[in-house]
Amino acid sequence: MALITADRERFPDTPWQLVETRHEPGNAGTLETIFALGNGHLGIRGAHSATSDAELPGTFINGLHETWDIKHAENAFGFARTGQRIIYVPDANNFTIVVDGEVLSLAESEVLDYRRSVDFSTGVYECRTTWLCRSGAAVTTTERRAVGYVSRGSLGLSLDVETDRLVSLDVTSSVINRQDQPVEDHSEHDPRRSGRHAGRVLQPLRLDGGDGSLRLAWQTAASRQRVGVAVDHWTSPGHQPFETKVDQDDSNVRYVLAVTAEEPFRLEKSVSYAAVFDAHDDAADAAEAAEAGLLSVQDVFAESAAHYGAYWATSDIVVDGQPGLQQAIRWNLFQLAQATARADVAGIPAKGVTGSGYEGHYFWDQEVYLLPYLTYTNPDGARQVLEFRHAMLPEARYRAKELSVDGALFPWRTINGLEASAYYAAGTAQFHIAAAIAFATNRYLWATEDTAFRDGMGAELLIETARMWISLGFFGKDGLFHIHGVTGPDEYTAVVNDNLYTNVMARFNLRAAAALEHAGVTHEERQLWDAAADRMHLPYDERMQVYSQDNDFMTLEAWDWDTPRSKYPLLLHFHPLVIYRHQVLKQADTVLAMFLQWQDFTAEEKQRAFDFYDPITTGDSTLSACVQGIMAAEVGYSREALAHFTNAAFIDLDDTHGNTIDGVHIASTGGVWSSLVCGFAGLRDQGPVPFFDPRLPASWDGLSFHLMIRGRLLQVTLDAGSLTLVVQDGEPLEVDVRGQLLTVGAAPLKVALGPVDAPEATVFPSQLPTSSIPVVRGRS
Repeated sequence: MALITADRERFPDTPWQLVETRHEPGNAGTLETIFALGNGHLGIRGAHSATSDAELPGTFINGLHETWDIKHAENAFGFARTGQRIIYVPDANNFTIVVDGEVLSLAESEVLDYRRSVDFSTGVYECRTTWLCRSGAAVTTTERRAVGYVSRGSLGLSLDVETDRLVSLDVTSSVINRQDQPVEDHSEHDPRRSGRHAGRVLQPLRLDGGDGSLRLAWQTAASRQRVGVAVDHWTSPGHQPFETKVDQDDSNVRYVLAVTAEEPFRLEKSVSYAAVFDAHDDAADAAEAAEAGLLSVQDVFAESAAHYGAYWATSDIVVDGQPGLQQAIRWNLFQLAQATARADVAGIPAKGVTGSGYEGHYFWDQEVYLLPYLTYTNPDGARQVLEFRHAMLPEARYRAKELSVDGALFPWRTINGLEASAYYAAGTAQFHIAAAIAFATNRYLWATEDTAFRDGMGAELLIETARMWISLGFFGKDGLFHIHGVTGPDEYTAVVNDNLYTNVMARFNLRAAAALEHAGVTHEERQLWDAAADRMHLPYDERMQVYSQDNDFMTLEAWDWDTPRSKYPLLLHFHPLVIYRHQVLKQADTVLAMFLQWQDFTAEEKQRAFDFYDPITTGDSTLSACVQGIMAAEVGYSREALAHFTNAAFIDLDDTHGNTIDGVHIASTGGVWSSLVCGFAGLRDQGPVPFFDPRLPASWDGLSFHLMIRGRLLQVTLDAGSLTLVVQDGEPLEVDVRGQLLTVGAAPLKVALGPVDAPEATVFPSQLPTSSIPVVRGRS
């Protein structure tokens, strides 16, 4: 059931804000996610500050985690041994407000007026509520919060209380250790949701406080990481703290005073977090580091506003004539900034820093879905993510030996570099993460011409992953190179032979490594890589004239498409073996390969693959809709492209997958960026020059955005009949627009575009029942 789009009175369509004009019970946890704030390092969920009005409040630091020994019911050699889970760091977003003895609560108190918002242009959250208290007083509370940018561990919160008459006000400002609070287990065996630790996680190291200030520090029980929190309070003149208490689970500062209509009360809460990730760094004092990072609330707000001012100047994407979509597009772009801006040399969790879903792990998502956005909007940020992967090489080399392959085998899901996926069929078997890292590395090198990275870390990533592929695969009796026992992106088909996506991406990886001029690569090794790439087996079904997802996919039984929608996602309602033996996809697989390796397939091959696989793709993964839409646009199916894109844009805003409560689907937000830039603007990279083949939807008046590419800032503007390009900063740039080689300089270059006709839909020898496209397409 839709959320935002279902009630536009409650959630008005505003291009630069997400606004809620009326509080209603239900969906509190989902709204906490979509109103969350973050900077890639520190994240705070958009919960109301009163504990009674929050469902799943929390604050997170990227990479701060606890570990435990994974207990397998039936163990085997090489199974993942160390579980990792992001922790809830002590949460400062807590105010208990008592007016004339009444605890103000959305659930219990009478509300006269209510409005909360997140402003994309400044990064500031605000909630303004007018209450009719039981004493008869009309009291308005305004809460505002923002996270720092330069000071990435900083959080600023403010509370204003206004009244129409004299009232007694009692405000308690708390720091609560939510990690060790008893909570109801909402997991219901859903593997997408984070679990909880059985024992206490945060052990106190320092608990100091007085005169409205708190200096606190904890250490995790097993991983031995540390977090420090420093809090200072400032109030409007004349008010001193009534008391300051410290405790390992609830430290607070309390103010008791009289407030009049003439003299409202203001409380500002400056918070600074500091993390020590290295358990062996005994010299670092987390509490002192946190104290050193304290800023005034106004300085935090100013940092946030300055950051977003610069961000939108080059990262905004404008769709003309579609106000409803514009808000959703900006919300997705806002989430991308919140997940990556100050992550620095770290990974990007699947939920960013908005929730604990997927336990805060890093997957292949960051390379395939997020690094395109980062590479073209924040190249330094893209390099830092790749540097983080490079730092994992020692663990990846060790893991490769465990799996009896050479080179480096990166973990499917991890925080600390060790494999954390206990289910190898949908985890370790996804060897394609190696190619994802190589592909992201090559794209970064292509787009930035960063020779220092190419000759150092980039070369190591390409070479070590190529060595893994050449040892994992083998030359068969047919003379072709095969890769067996792998799982592709589609997790509804597992541990197969010659998954097409895996083989296509491995071929790319081998060729990219072979093309390097590097002293560490021998002539014989380069020859072997080239031979394997040239002889890579790509399964093809002659009867259907379609590339097969793997060697046996075309022999599987068709899924029963009369399965009720209540049984989706299938992973929550059917045993994996039931799913594996059917011809059904969780997400795009072969189609994704054809998007990423766009030059390796003909237009006819792409269309036939899309026509075959799109109807049997459930979209149970949030990674799917964006890819399906991009390929629909390239093929010429404008209607389907727009439908898939709209689905992707509202995945979290409408909670279409039912798990937005656990955090924003950050990879999908990256897919929204790619849908606009690569789908509708038709950008393809890693060829001789940037290539554009636009596909603007007929209902859109225009599309415009910027790309940072090869040291230039390129502005791209698309309308129904033309593409206009201009280099706003840097030297002229060569581009290819539908086969026409052009040089773009400081003067706008306008290229006329002809219409793209929709192709005749493919008719296969035996038509299978379909899911997402119920009727055969015709010309439109």
